[in-house]
Amino acid sequence: MTGNGQEQFHVSKVLPSYWRVTFDNGPVNLLDPDTVDQLADLIEAIEHDADLTVVVFRSDKPGYFMAHWDFRSDNARIAAMRPGPTGLHPYLDNFIRLSKLPVATICEIRGRTRGAGSEFVLATDIRFASETAILGQFEVGVGAVPGGGPMARLGRLAGRGRALEILLGGDDIPAELAAAYGYVNRVVPDAEIEDFVDAFARRIAAFDKVAVTGIKELVDVATLPGNDEMAAGLTAYFATVGRPQHRPFAELLFKNGLQQPDGVETHLGTAIGELRQHGGGEEP
Repeated sequence: MTGNGQEQFHVSKVLPSYWRVTFDNGPVNLLDPDTVDQLADLIEAIEHDADLTVVVFRSDKPGYFMAHWDFRSDNARIAAMRPGPTGLHPYLDNFIRLSKLPVATICEIRGRTRGAGSEFVLATDIRFASETAILGQFEVGVGAVPGGGPMARLGRLAGRGRALEILLGGDDIPAELAAAYGYVNRVVPDAEIEDFVDAFARRIAAFDKVAVTGIKELVDVATLPGNDEMAAGLTAYFATVGRPQHRPFAELLFKNGLQQPDGVETHLGTAIGELRQHGGGEEP
């Protein structure tokens, strides 16, 4: 889908200090231009809530947290989007502001989250994954540089070598490996993760917001990339994405079930590597 205006972020206000946000957009939870607009609105609401201390992001979509960016999105609409408060394109503006929110943000990752979905979770503070989680940045396989800051964030979380392994390999990263690399905080059994995350969020929600915000701000100073570093990645993305020589490969992926829950999406990182090595979709 390319966006239909329907609500994608469903907010449950568990406590005045604790929100649970469930993402829902199509059969595999794609991100699209509507996601950008709605996430901007959600971030603004979080920024202005004086009582809010912690937000949990989650999905009820079987097998998918956030699949990736919608390949069928309206590129003209994306290009025409006005800059956000940071002065950057709203796609990147959202992730920078998400990282710096005056609340703790937690992802409860069950299922696949790649590309733009991975960039979303990397912009949050704490990432808990069940054994069903699969993460990855597959953009190299479709001829693009990732645009939402994973080079900057993964380099800090996983170290240079592992960041390059993830980004240049473009492969699927299962939950246990993601935890070993620092891509996620830890793996929690799928049957337990919802209760675990809820209990952890309630613990933070019970603490003083001034203290929570003060701690986060100082950790941010020590660990977050600068806006200029993030902007360079998005510039590289716009310069590389959608080049004509890679369109046949994208169509090959669609023929094999891209953006469908039971198609190539189930093993996208692995499939892209295999297809590329066999010359699939190359222009003559």
